[in-house]
Formats: sequence, C-alpha cells, structure tokens
Amino acid sequence: MNKIVIYTCLLFSMALLGLGCKDESNYPGGTISPYIPIYDLRSLYKGTDVQLNADNMYGSTKITGVVVSDHSEGNMPAGLLVLQDKRRLGQLRGISIPLGNAAKEYSSGDSVVVDVEGGSLKRVDGLLQITNIRPEDVTRVSSGNFIAPNRVGSSSIIADPDKYESTLVAIVKGGFNPLLQPGDVLAGDKVLNDGFGDIVLHTATGASFAKQENLPFNGNYYGIIFMAKKGDGTYIPEHRIRKASDIVVLGSSAEISPVIISGFISDPKGTDANNEYIQFMATRDIDFAVTPFSVVTTNNAGASNPTGNPAKGWATGGLRTYKFNIRSGKASKGTFFYVGGTNKLINSTGSTDISGSNWVSTRNYGTTDGEDFGTKTTNLLANSGNAFGIAVFAGTTVTANSQPIDVIFVGAGGSLFSEGPPPVGYRIANTDFYDVINPITLSQQPFYRQGSNTINLLYNTPSDAGYFYKLGGVYNASLGKWMQARTQTNILLTKTSTLQEIEGEGATALK
Repeated sequence: MNKIVIYTCLLFSMALLGLGCKDESNYPGGTISPYIPIYDLRSLYKGTDVQLNADNMYGSTKITGVVVSDHSEGNMPAGLLVLQDKRRLGQLRGISIPLGNAAKEYSSGDSVVVDVEGGSLKRVDGLLQITNIRPEDVTRVSSGNFIAPNRVGSSSIIADPDKYESTLVAIVKGGFNPLLQPGDVLAGDKVLNDGFGDIVLHTATGASFAKQENLPFNGNYYGIIFMAKKGDGTYIPEHRIRKASDIVVLGSSAEISPVIISGFISDPKGTDANNEYIQFMATRDIDFAVTPFSVVTTNNAGASNPTGNPAKGWATGGLRTYKFNIRSGKASKGTFFYVGGTNKLINSTGSTDISGSNWVSTRNYGTTDGEDFGTKTTNLLANSGNAFGIAVFAGTTVTANSQPIDVIFVGAGGSLFSEGPPPVGYRIANTDFYDVINPITLSQQPFYRQGSNTINLLYNTPSDAGYFYKLGGVYNASLGKWMQARTQTNILLTKTSTLQEIEGEGATALK
C-alpha cells in the first residue's frame, strides 16, 4: 500500500510539472541584439562571397562602430568608409564599406549604425568589404568619439593581416629603411621599420601631404591597414596615414649606441662565484683606453643591502649594484667582447676555457669589491626570484642621474621603482625594449617599471643547469635602431661547449 501511495504521488507531481512547462520554442527569453559584432561578421567569410541576411548573421541585421577613415587630405582609397569595433570579447576588428562620395561625409571618431542586411561580404582587391550598401543605410549617431591608440608591431600585421585590416593602428618608433635622402618626399611606397619588421607606408600622389619633406628620423605613424597587390598577384598589407598630423615626431637624428648587450650567463652549472660573465657587441671600432666605458649589474634579492627602492639608481652600491670599468683593450665593429669573472670559463669549473676570446674587463667579484661601488658577492647576477639587470655606460662615472646606453632586465620583482616624489629607480636607455619618453603618451618615463617600460627577460629553470641567455636581434649601426628586436634564446651549455655555441647562429647581428 505504501508503494502505491508513493507511485501515485510521483505520477501526480509529474503531471503538474508537465502542465507547468511550455514549448521552449515559444518562450520569449532574451532578445537578439540587432547588431552583429564586426569580429563575427568577418568570420562569416570563408573564401566566397556571402549574401548577408538575418539567418546567417544570427538574427542580427546591423553593425555599429566608430569611423576611422578620413578623406579630408586625400590619402584614403576612394569611396571607402572604414569603421571598427571591439564588441566581441574586446577583440578589435574593422571593415571597409564602399559608399562612394558619401564616405567623405564622415570623419574619424563618428559613431555610426549600418544596416547591412542585403549587403554582400566579399574581398575586393584583397580587402574584405561589405558591398551593396546605400548611403541611406548608414546613420551617424555621434561625433568626436575618442579612439584609443592601438600599438601593433609590424611583424604581427604581416603575420596576420586579416586581424588588422581596416583598423587604425599605430606603427611606433618607425624609421625609414633605407634612410631617406635630402629632397625625398612622402609620396609613393616607403618602407617603415619599427624594430619588429618592415611594412609598406603608402602615400597617394594626390594626398595634400604627398610632397612633404624633412620627415622624422624616428616617429609614430597612425594609419589604417589596407591591402596592396604585388607583382605576382598576391596581396600584402600596407599602412596609410589619413592626414599629416598622423605622423608624430619622436626624434630627428640617430641615437647610436657604440656597445650593445648580446648575451650573458647568470647561473652556470656549478660554482657561480667568479664564473658569471656578460657578452657585448661593438657597433663601431673602439679603443677602450681612449674611449672608456663601464658596466653595472644589479641584484635585487630581498636580503640585499641597502634594501628598498634604489635611491641612487645604478650607483646604489652595496649588494644591490656592482661596477666594472673598461679602460683597456679594443673591439672591432661587429665583434663580441666580454666582461665578468676572472676564471673565463664557458660554464663554470671544469668547463671549456674561453680566455682566448676578447675579455676587456674581469674582476673576481667573489672576493673583491666593485670599482667605485659594489660589495663582493658570490652571485653577480641572480638565479631566480627578484629582478636583476645589466647596464652599460659611456665613461666610468656613474651616478643616480646617469643614463645607460644599453640595458637589459631579467624578472620584474623586488623594490625597483618609486614614483616619489622624487622618483627613484634604475634608469633605462632608448632601446628595443625601453623608451625614455612614452611613444604613445609622450610623457617622461626614464626608469625601469615606469610607464611602458615593463618588458623583461625570463628566468630559466631549473637552476644550476648552465643556461646562456643568447639575445638574438639585428641592430643597424647606421640608423642607431634595432631592425629586429632582441629575443631570448636559452642555450643549455655543457662542460665541453665551445665559443661557437654562444657566438654563432642566432646571436645578435649587426647591419
């Protein structure tokens, strides 16, 4: 009887539940947004034209975005309205719409809504566009909207142009390759290098600024990525500024560093004391007796004295910074030279003797204090934990206000920088990694971990393995510019490794 009662109750409950449920297809639920993100719109294109409708746009019929094109100075492809949005997961994407003369009615910063139902998504001259859109299908919602700068390395654009085409990007610290000559004007195709690679800067002959001369040696170029047809019929991305003010001058002359950091070993296999060393490259012929330099290392372990932020920067001394002076020896342009412990072994005790290479300054830092400052230490460069750094200076006088000519950091932890007032920290140089002036905001940022100066190399694991940090990259000694930024390659050395392993393929190159 009890079982019958239980089953009866269950059946009755199920019946009530069934009465309470309705066909889900009739449930109103959330409403479909009328706007499809440009990211999703672009993903509809699979190599063939797509006729746009509510069904293939997931129920949407419109797009919305901010206009980035500006036809006022004549350097945009005729008739194209270009807009971008980041409505899908914060992913910025753009699209071009051939609108004829009506495109000139819109300016960068206009917010618009476009009814795209009935339009066609297709590639025209290599560029993804929405065709068959009438001027009356576009509605301006507002004007003067802020467009956040989008810094993109040229190598990223070349590797994935579909991601960046029809968007406004900033090519930062761009310089012409080859260097422009007196009398050269902006018109035509010029090659810009931003330290990540080369990209074509195209200027129409009819642009109002086409005959502009005295172009910056180093500058930011704000513009839109379009596609250009090569001689073999393929398409490559090209960068077009919209107006003369899209060029922001950062520098008018070369800032050439005679010495660059090209590698180091911070944790050789075995004893570290007196076995760590740093590899440099000369970008011109140097006689150190005539033109001396100095090298300073910083180790920011939590127990290193003096503690806290480095009030005297690279000149802090104690266990925080250690100094070598280079007052003798020579280095030819494009060759490597070394600074470090006196053992001159490639990978600590019992390893290959590399004393025959060009050692211009050595010091038994395990038993001897640094020159001018720095307390003797068993670890010149840290093995893990807080950040360590290497800086090279012109001359042998280093103070809190001295700016290095090249600098590298591994790690980001520890007491490294304070805004103050007064601000204190480790000063940086203008390099492939760092900028004394923020290239986007143009504000002063002379210290590591200040502003955009947050790039660092990574520690190798496990410790005590014998990794050499080989810093690949290409430095142009004529332009004073990294044509390819340095990259960290970790070379696991053995006790029988040779000099070729740290100076050979993949090492820093000079152009």
